[in-house]
Amino acid sequence: MKRIFSLALLVPSSAFAATFERPIPQPQTETAEFWFLMGSIALIVSLGFVQFLVSRR
Repeated sequence: MKRIFSLALLVPSSAFAATFERPIPQPQTETAEFWFLMGSIALIVSLGFVQFLVSRR
């Protein structure tokens, strides 16, 4: 036990983990909202197209 404690003193302090800092969410930009809208529309259209293809079988 003494050896483990003495070895722990030799480890530099930079090897230990830092305290956790919560990430601050960034505000949503208009560009991001536009591309989310385009992606949502593309998803809905593709789901409708798949439904059309499946119903023809």
